[in-house]
Amino acid sequence: MRSKYGFRLAVLAVLLIADVSFAQQGYKKPPKEVLDILNAPITPGASVSPTRDNLLLLTSRLNPPLADLSQPMLRLAGRRINPASNSPHRFPYAIGMTLKRIADGSEIKIDVPPGAKISSVDWSDDGKHFAFLNTTPNRVELWIGDAATGKIRNLKAIAINSVIGSPLTWMPDNRTLLVQLVPTTRGAAPATPTVPTEPNTQESSGRPGPVRTFEDLLKSPHDESLFEYYATSQLALVDAASGRATNIGQAAIYQDVNPAPDGQHLLVTRLKKPFSYLFPDFAFPKDVEVWDAKGKLVYKVASLPLADQVPIDGVITGPRAIRWRPSEPATLVWAKALDDGNPKNKVPHRDSILTLKAPFSGQPAELFKTEHRFSGIFFGEKGGLMFVADYDRDKRWVRYFMFDADKPGTPAKLVWSRNQQDRYNDPGSVVTRPNNQRPILQNGDWIYLTGAGASPEGDRPFLDRLNLQTLKSERIFRSEANSYEIVVALLSDDASKFITRRESPTETPNYFIRSANDTNARALTQFPDPTPQLRGIKKQIVTYKRADGVQCSFTLYLPPNYKEGTRLPTVVWAYPLEFTDASTAGQITGSRQRATSIAGPSHLFFLLEGYAVLDNATMPVVGDPETVNNTYVEQIVMSAKAAIDKAAEMGVTDPDRVGVGGHSYGAFMTANLLAHSDLFRAGIARSGAYNRTLTPFGFQSERRTLWEAPELYLKVSPFMYARKINEPMLMIHGEVDDNSGTFPIQSERMYQAMKGHGGTVRLVMLPHESHGYTGRESIEHVLYEMISWFDKYVKNAPSKAKETTSAQAK
Repeated sequence: MRSKYGFRLAVLAVLLIADVSFAQQGYKKPPKEVLDILNAPITPGASVSPTRDNLLLLTSRLNPPLADLSQPMLRLAGRRINPASNSPHRFPYAIGMTLKRIADGSEIKIDVPPGAKISSVDWSDDGKHFAFLNTTPNRVELWIGDAATGKIRNLKAIAINSVIGSPLTWMPDNRTLLVQLVPTTRGAAPATPTVPTEPNTQESSGRPGPVRTFEDLLKSPHDESLFEYYATSQLALVDAASGRATNIGQAAIYQDVNPAPDGQHLLVTRLKKPFSYLFPDFAFPKDVEVWDAKGKLVYKVASLPLADQVPIDGVITGPRAIRWRPSEPATLVWAKALDDGNPKNKVPHRDSILTLKAPFSGQPAELFKTEHRFSGIFFGEKGGLMFVADYDRDKRWVRYFMFDADKPGTPAKLVWSRNQQDRYNDPGSVVTRPNNQRPILQNGDWIYLTGAGASPEGDRPFLDRLNLQTLKSERIFRSEANSYEIVVALLSDDASKFITRRESPTETPNYFIRSANDTNARALTQFPDPTPQLRGIKKQIVTYKRADGVQCSFTLYLPPNYKEGTRLPTVVWAYPLEFTDASTAGQITGSRQRATSIAGPSHLFFLLEGYAVLDNATMPVVGDPETVNNTYVEQIVMSAKAAIDKAAEMGVTDPDRVGVGGHSYGAFMTANLLAHSDLFRAGIARSGAYNRTLTPFGFQSERRTLWEAPELYLKVSPFMYARKINEPMLMIHGEVDDNSGTFPIQSERMYQAMKGHGGTVRLVMLPHESHGYTGRESIEHVLYEMISWFDKYVKNAPSKAKETTSAQAK
C-alpha cells in the first residue's frame, strides 16, 4: 500500500512534469494569414547620390533569424559588442542593393557578397563612388562601389572596427576614406580571470549627480579591459583606388572623427580613463582636439571630465555640439553653458555660441547668446548664414533665430517660434545639400523646407521655399488629399524637380519624379503590391472629447470584409504623451491615406483575426511640466473611457469585449488602466516598467526624483496596485532589454506580484531580445501569444453579466 508521503511525492512529480512541459513548448507560429504578411517583401529604402543622377535602392532585412541574435555578445559601457566580428552585436542592415539611373530609370542589380549584411552606405561628394561596410562572422569589410558600372570590390586588407565612433567617412578629395581599423598589433583579448584580482569598488563623496537607470554598464576591472580592447581603433586614410592605408595618430577609443571642409584638419574626440560603472561611454572623460591630416595635434578644444554631475535636464559645462562650419576651410563652432548646465539656475542667457578658425591661435569669439537652452544649429553653404535654436523647457517652447556669422553684432532675426509639440504650425526641416558636411542648400535668397504637414484632416507632407530676406515662405508642393506623398530629395537647386515617395490606401509605396507646378509625376520605381490582401482594410481618423473637454483621437482600423453595423472585439493600442496645453494635446497625428502595412510584432495583425483596432488612441496628460504626472492615472483612465465610448457610439466596438495594449511606456499605461479601471477585459504589456521606485531619478518627462515626490512615484506604479488588477494581463519582455528604465526585472517582479495575489497573468521572456523584438522566431511567437491571449480573454470571453452571475452562484 502506498504511503501518503509517497502519494504526495508522486503528485508533486506529476505537477513538476506538467509545469515543465507547459514552460517548454518551443517557439510557436501565428496563423497562416499573419505569416503571409510577415514574410512579404518590403519597399526598399533609397539613397540619392550627391550629384542627383543615381539612386541606390537598399533592400533591408527586418527580422533576421534568432541565430543572428544568438551570436556572442559583450555588454560593456552601454554597448553590445560582437567580439567575433569586432562590431555592434545587432544593427540594421541591407541584404541587397540596386543602382538606378534617375534620368531613364534603368537599373543595375549589384552583385553583393553571399550573406551580405550591408551598413554605413556613404557616397563620395562627387557621386562617382559609394562605400559601405559588410559585416561577416569574423570581421567587418570595407567595400567600394563604382557608380558608373555598379561594380563593387572588397578592400581585403582592411578590417574595420565599427564598435564605436565613425567607422567610415569620405574625405573632401573624393578619393580617400577616413576609417577606423582594428589595430593590427593589439594581440589576444583579455582572458577572463578564474580568480578575482580585486573587489569591484565605487566611491562618491559630496558630489551630487542624478543617475538614470542604464543597462550594460561596466562592472569590473576585467570589463574595463574588454571595453578598451574592443573599442580601441587605429585611424587611417585609405586610398579608394589602391586600398593602401596610411595610419594617423595612435590607436585610441575614438568617439567621433570629422574631417574639416579643407581636408587638412580633423576634429577628433577620444575617450579616456577613468571609466564609469554608473554611466555609458557617452559620459566618459574625453579629449576633443584638432589634428592635421597626419595626426599631429594642432589645437585642444577641450578636456572634458566624467559627466557624472549633470543635473536632470541639464548639460555639461564644457564645450558641446562641436562642429565644422561648412562654408569655411577650417572653422569650429560650439556651444557652452552660461548657467553651469543647470536649468534651475536663473540667468539672462543659458548658452553661448562660440567660434574659432584656423590656425586656432587666438581666443574663441562669441557669435550668439541664447536666452534658453541651445538645442541645435544649421549652417548655410554660402556666407555666414546660420540658424540657431533654443528651447524653453518650462513652456516646451522652441525658437529659431537666423544671423550672419560673418557680421558679428548684427541683430539676429527670429524666424520661428512655437510650442515644440504644435505639429500644425511646424514649419518643417531645412533641406541640406547631400554631402558629408550637410549644409543648408541655398539658391540665391531661398532655402527649402520639408515637413509632415499636420492638419486637422491628417498629415499632408509639403515642400516649401523660404526667402531669407523677407522670411516669407511659399508652397512648392503639397501631398494630394487622397494620397500620402513625401519629398525624398531635390533634383535641382531651384527645386524645379524632386523625388517623392507616394502611397495611398490602394497603392503600395513607390518613388516618383515630380516637377514644380506640374500635377503629373513620372514613376521611378514600379514595385508590385506585396500584400494585396491588406487593401480591404478600412481606416479613418476619429476625433472626440474626453470628460474634461480635451480633444482626443484614434485611427480606426476595420478588418477586411467588415460588415457595416457589426460590433467587433476591439484592441486599444496607445502610448501616453505629456502636453502643456489642451490645444496641442488635441492635434491630429498620422494619415488615413497611407497604404496599410503591417510588420514585426504589430498589434495591427489583430485585424486579420476579426478585431477592430483603435490605433494610437491618444492618451494626453496635460498640465504644468513640473507636476503634470500628479493626475496621470486620472487622465489616462478618462482618455481610455472616451475612446471606448466613441467606438461604441459608432457601432463598431462591442464595449464588453475590449482589450488594451502598449509597448514600453504604453505597457506602463496598460497596467495602470487595468489597476485603476474596469474598462477592459484583458491587457498586453510589452517591455514595460511597473515600479517607479526602480527609476528614482525620473521617468519619461518626470523631473522630480523619488525623494522629492514619493507619493507620486507610488501612485503611478501599478506594481503597488497589483492586487487590484482583476483582468488577465500578458507581459512580454526581452531578456536583454537595453532601454533605460525597463530592466527585465520590472516584468519579473510584476508577474510575481500579480501571481501572489491570485491574478491571471502570463510572462513571456524572450531570449536574446532587447527593448524591441527583431528575431524572426521571437516575432512569430509574440504574435502567437498576443492573438491567443486576446482570443481567449477578449474575443471569446463570456459577457460581463454572465461572469457576474457565475461569480454570485459560487
